[in-house]
Amino acid sequence: MTKYLTAVSAAIGLMLAGVAPSLAFSWKVDPARSHIGFSGTQTGDAFKGEFTNYQATIDFDPASPGAGHALIVIDLAGAKTGDSQRDEALPGEDWFNVGQFPKARFEVKTFTSKGANAYEAVGTLSIRNISRDVVLPFTLDIKEGVAHAQGHVDLMRNVFGVGQNAWATDEYVGFPVGIDVDLIATPGS
Repeated sequence: MTKYLTAVSAAIGLMLAGVAPSLAFSWKVDPARSHIGFSGTQTGDAFKGEFTNYQATIDFDPASPGAGHALIVIDLAGAKTGDSQRDEALPGEDWFNVGQFPKARFEVKTFTSKGANAYEAVGTLSIRNISRDVVLPFTLDIKEGVAHAQGHVDLMRNVFGVGQNAWATDEYVGFPVGIDVDLIATPGS
């Protein structure tokens, strides 16, 4: 009976191994060499900024992108543009309202290969407790064990409630906002 149970267990294990998805590689982002930026317009003039504090957990295998997952959590109080008036306003109630909503989250549920080194990160972005589906196109190059991912996506700030009261229109600050991701990562956890 023991031999029979062992044989059945081994057969089930082999069957499951044949249908189980492959596990993705874990990557550790190097924040000193990485950048998450944003851009927009204010009174018709373009501006750029960056999020200076974030954490990223990325599990991704280019050979099996569909098995991947990622979570990027951004500290919104760390948004900087180099303009003191704008930088003081961004954490306030009309913009990110970091007192109530201190973090933005982008949770990637799957990755899709678009051919060559092009991919899409398909997930949910949450800002100010408002969640929307987002697809982030990016390229990925891996050389000597170092991954370099670069991507850009355009969003509408008003869809996430960013810009309240006098800022709820696009009269002074445009609704479109670009998000740029430039990440350097190495294998790890």
